[in-house]
Amino acid sequence: MLDLKEVTLFIGTGEDVRPLLSDVSVSFPKGHFGAIIGPSGCGKSTMLKVITGIAPGEEEGSIVWNGRDVAEEDFSPSEIGYVPQFSIAHEELTVRECVSYAMRLRVRRMHSKALEEAVGNVLEEVGMAGFDDRLVSVLSGGQRRRLALAMELVSKPAMLLCDEVTSGLDPQSEDEIVHLLHGLSRTEGRVVLSVTHSLRHVELYDSVLVLYEGVVAYHGPPQFLTHYFRAGDAQDLYKQLEVRSGKEWAQSWKKHRQAFAETRGGRDLVKAVTFDSAGAESAPTVEIKPDAPPDSSSLPGPGAISQFLTLLSRRMKIFFRNRAQLALQLGLIFGFPVLVATFAWNGLPTVKNLSMGLGLDVVQQLVEAKEFLIQSSKVGSLVSGIVMFQVVLLTLMGANNSGREIAAERLIFEKEKLAGLRPLSYVAGKAVFLGLLVLAQSLWMGLFVHYVCGFPGDLAPQLVFLILVNAAMTSVCLAVSSFLGSAEQASLVSIYLVGFQLPLSGAVLALPDFLGVLVRPFIAAYWSWSGVLQTLKGERYYDIVQMVVQTALSPAGLCVWVLCSHIIIGLFAAWIGCQRRSLV
Repeated sequence: MLDLKEVTLFIGTGEDVRPLLSDVSVSFPKGHFGAIIGPSGCGKSTMLKVITGIAPGEEEGSIVWNGRDVAEEDFSPSEIGYVPQFSIAHEELTVRECVSYAMRLRVRRMHSKALEEAVGNVLEEVGMAGFDDRLVSVLSGGQRRRLALAMELVSKPAMLLCDEVTSGLDPQSEDEIVHLLHGLSRTEGRVVLSVTHSLRHVELYDSVLVLYEGVVAYHGPPQFLTHYFRAGDAQDLYKQLEVRSGKEWAQSWKKHRQAFAETRGGRDLVKAVTFDSAGAESAPTVEIKPDAPPDSSSLPGPGAISQFLTLLSRRMKIFFRNRAQLALQLGLIFGFPVLVATFAWNGLPTVKNLSMGLGLDVVQQLVEAKEFLIQSSKVGSLVSGIVMFQVVLLTLMGANNSGREIAAERLIFEKEKLAGLRPLSYVAGKAVFLGLLVLAQSLWMGLFVHYVCGFPGDLAPQLVFLILVNAAMTSVCLAVSSFLGSAEQASLVSIYLVGFQLPLSGAVLALPDFLGVLVRPFIAAYWSWSGVLQTLKGERYYDIVQMVVQTALSPAGLCVWVLCSHIIIGLFAAWIGCQRRSLV
């Protein structure tokens, strides 16, 4: 049984505080199919989010599930299923893969044969058995809603909350979904609550909850709905609601609600209220629903490592199936090094030694010195520029790697987190997948430039610094993606971060001392550029570079430490961002 007792939800701060829900008190027994209706903005979806614990704002009152207060003992992931209005599934996966991954993320690992059988049973239950190999991207609206239901049923939840799952569907699809939900409420004592605007199938529901301006205007059997609101038919209900204010409807319902519903001996009995011309009441008893079987036992959830491996497997499959993303990555990996190498395609120029004045007069010495300085300046600038060009392009690849990674699938992640997905497993899966991209991008960049341009210095530490700067920007942008609400916002901010790398690194123009001290710790490009140049010690190019750059180079060890700090802080911030609960 689900009981909401005087539940109120406030949003805003200070003088702007206002209630979205006010004093909502309703009960739903086992094996119950309930509709939640009302005009737009009346609090229907908000009520579902309050039940699941993801509603923003400050709550009052209590929610009791099977005798326990969920504020003290929350729902287990296998107890509750939540189906939002819009389809939430990866477009690149098939129907069977979506359900299979959902099961592997929510149910303790099963051997492959048992998993396939369980997935097949769920697809059969929602009428999707014939579509198991079809990609999500080609499903119709009704099929997507069935898939969403299938993904929730993998853990056999005792309560299923559906938020306008029939919205936008054609009449036939709507009929199929409503009858499917009705059937699901008749199995395993499941409570099924459906937010809807449609009243076409009102007779199928065991009860109808009418919300208006955040208050309960009615909660009783559908057969007395029009009578209570004195409406000609169900379609006139919304017009009748406008006759009174929400406060007046709430007062009316508080007066009459005891006459409509009470619980006796494990059965739900409803008293239908009739009104004569003088306003007197009579209340014949009508049975709504027989006893339902007890809830199925909660299924044990998978461990953190199992979830991590499942997420990594899924992400890799999506990556290789997304041809546009794969083509972009290949273009970046192979194209960017070519851009860098064009500046020294035939190798770095050599710098002639000074003859130290032997056999030359003063004029010749000055001319030679001038030519040496000019040549050294060009070569030093070229070496420094090649390093910085590599570094900046790698930061750009890092931003492209992760700027959209979490924000683009935030709704999917929030939905899976509600079902028991650990944020740590999620971030770890992202980190490993992105780490593979970082290695491929950075290693190829370093190797290509080193051998094509004949770049001097020790290759191994140079590769380390290139990997670290890419990983640092990837981690920071992953954190950005975890905090922002849309993929477009996250992508834009990530590009801005890359844009600041070149001017604030000081590699091109030296920054004022006070500004360099303030901003340099946050500029990954500086630390990688400085670290790579430090690997040239012992090479003549190092002294030449020192002659032309105006920014001091930091020790290689410090560069490694700072870049590693960027990576750790970025991943930690991404984990913090994923802790937020914001399913909208």
